[in-house]
Amino acid sequence: ALLRWANNQGLKGIDCFKDRDDKASIGSLSHAMILAHFKGEQPDTSDYTKNQIDMAENSYLKFLEWAKDKKFDPWCLEQPFVSEVHRFGGTPDYVGLINEVPTILDFKTGGIYEEHSIQLSAYAILLAESNNPVESLRILSIGRDETESFEDKIIGNHEKYWQIFLHLLSIYNLRKEK
Repeated sequence: ALLRWANNQGLKGIDCFKDRDDKASIGSLSHAMILAHFKGEQPDTSDYTKNQIDMAENSYLKFLEWAKDKKFDPWCLEQPFVSEVHRFGGTPDYVGLINEVPTILDFKTGGIYEEHSIQLSAYAILLAESNNPVESLRILSIGRDETESFEDKIIGNHEKYWQIFLHLLSIYNLRKEK
């Protein structure tokens, strides 16, 4: 998917690396705005361009629209967890209750891909090992403008994704061996 995207950007005369970095900055700021919302803080926008701030605010407003009829009780935001059993770590965006359901919620601004389901299934194991089990795994893809979609995906069979993660972790560990 990334190769096709980079090729299309090149055909349009767009520097794909500059565009990627710009979109990553917008995503980072959107993420910071949402987390600041939960913390009751104001995000620092001083390192961003006016366009990046505008696009991130679009995402943030879409998030607020989605969140308006939901009850949140965050347990932790951006807190790292480590598995001593499987020897990996991760940092979920939001862990807590959403409408009374223990949930992991991850924020994305570039769409939802299978890798995200794999990532959240690993987070669920990290939380279970730390005595914070969750029932729901959600990915919220928040478009940066009116051309990009908004999607709320609840991951069903996360055991399958956990098994994929374990195999990938095994491959990673085998490659590290000398």
